[in-house]
Amino acid sequence: VYQVFESVAKKYDIMNDSMTLGIHRVWKDILMHKMNPSPGTLLLDVAGGTGDIAFRFINYVRSVRERQLQRKLKHHQNLSWQEISESYQEDKFKSLGDSQVVVCDINKEMLKVGKQKAQHLGYSEGLSWVLGNAEELPFDDDKFDVYTIAFGIRNVTRIDLALQEAYRVLKPGGRFLCLEFSHVSNPLLSRLYDLYSFQVIPVLGEVIAGDWKSYQYLVESIRRFPPQEELKAMIEDAGFLKVDYQNLNLGIVAIHSGFKL
Repeated sequence: VYQVFESVAKKYDIMNDSMTLGIHRVWKDILMHKMNPSPGTLLLDVAGGTGDIAFRFINYVRSVRERQLQRKLKHHQNLSWQEISESYQEDKFKSLGDSQVVVCDINKEMLKVGKQKAQHLGYSEGLSWVLGNAEELPFDDDKFDVYTIAFGIRNVTRIDLALQEAYRVLKPGGRFLCLEFSHVSNPLLSRLYDLYSFQVIPVLGEVIAGDWKSYQYLVESIRRFPPQEELKAMIEDAGFLKVDYQNLNLGIVAIHSGFKL
């Protein structure tokens, strides 16, 4: 698995766009809206090397802070221009309101790509990068408010261990969110999806990334992944409560959610 992601890291974003026709961006946006983080949230994004979730988190929290600031200024109509300006500058300086996102990935190449993207897009505040294994996270107990893993859990060798670690590092009241390819319920769509996955995706992998084998592996890993109800049961076994899932695009992907209560 390590070799697969090392070889595709540089073309990972382009391939995601090609394979999903860009829809993966919408799925990640839906995940962020479901999370609905507020300023001060501490997020751990596992297997998030290229920064897609981290950058969305920062944008989301910034926009929440911006709205809060505008509401605050509206309620202080009688402030002088100087006071408004000072207040605005002060709040802008703390645009994330102590929020932080820690991106943890087992693959050095993926982290390298993410860091380069962050630099290029101007993300630095409230963002850190850690090399680490989902099955043995290098963090203290009860540390994070939210744990996310997007299109990463199916590549973990022991899903049960990764879920136990997610539970361990979350604070009581913390939330687990997993976005992953899942199982399509509609038989006709399922057949079309299989055809596309096995006949088209490896070809795209060869054309765009020069790597047929890695994309063949990725397709096979999707098919081997537990269906929605089975994954739900595994999340509950790890100790999470109020576990549910939301199918997107008829189950091509699903968002699983649970709480450490």
